[in-house]
Amino acid sequence: MAFSSVLGPPPALQTLIDRGPVALFLDFDGTLVELASGPDGIEPRADLNERLSSLSSRLEGRCAVVSGRGLSDIEKHIGPLSVAGAGSHGSDMRLGDGTPLGEGAQSLPGEIERRLRSYADENSLDYEEKPHGGALHYRSNPDAGPEAHAFAQELAGQHGWAAQSGKCVVEIVEKSANKGAAVHAFMQEAPFAGARPFFIGDDLTDEAGFAACEQFGGAGIIVGERAETRAHFLLENVTAVHEWLDL
Repeated sequence: MAFSSVLGPPPALQTLIDRGPVALFLDFDGTLVELASGPDGIEPRADLNERLSSLSSRLEGRCAVVSGRGLSDIEKHIGPLSVAGAGSHGSDMRLGDGTPLGEGAQSLPGEIERRLRSYADENSLDYEEKPHGGALHYRSNPDAGPEAHAFAQELAGQHGWAAQSGKCVVEIVEKSANKGAAVHAFMQEAPFAGARPFFIGDDLTDEAGFAACEQFGGAGIIVGERAETRAHFLLENVTAVHEWLDL
């Protein structure tokens, strides 16, 4: 693990492109859009989808949004996604032309959903329904975080699913779903195969994406400071991400 306090910015994107084919994997919340008090409170720039499409064209299609949000939820905020995408931590993947990738995702078992909703109600937390999972948000009640994580870990284990930790959130997803697995899946497919991949993200769940990019000769780019990270480079905030991507 590297220490983010000593990391510098990545080389200019055009410099990387000049060295050979580049693939970009982009987290959404905290990377392409500013974090908000709740998942529906984000305010993406009005033309974000069009700018992502232009970026993907610049990379000859080697650009994917990889998010904990479901793809349908991202599209609710920015319109039809015109680049490749992996939603729900990689549970739901598709290529840039809309072709599904992988075996498809399972819906959250009803018993898990019922218990998550009940726990949220009883502990003044926000429950977020996802196409392929469910999340407990505790940004408005930070002290509830440790117990929420313990509850989610136990509940997920009982049903053979997995609990993922993020910024003031814990969510239950399929056991095989993580952002690193999504990177691996895309890197087996045209036009990503053979490129040098870079993953930009701000959260703990993005570390798996950073590690996967390393395995393909690329690197992670963390957004904001964190004490320990697999990332090799740092961008200070969402504005810096947009500037580096020339969005």
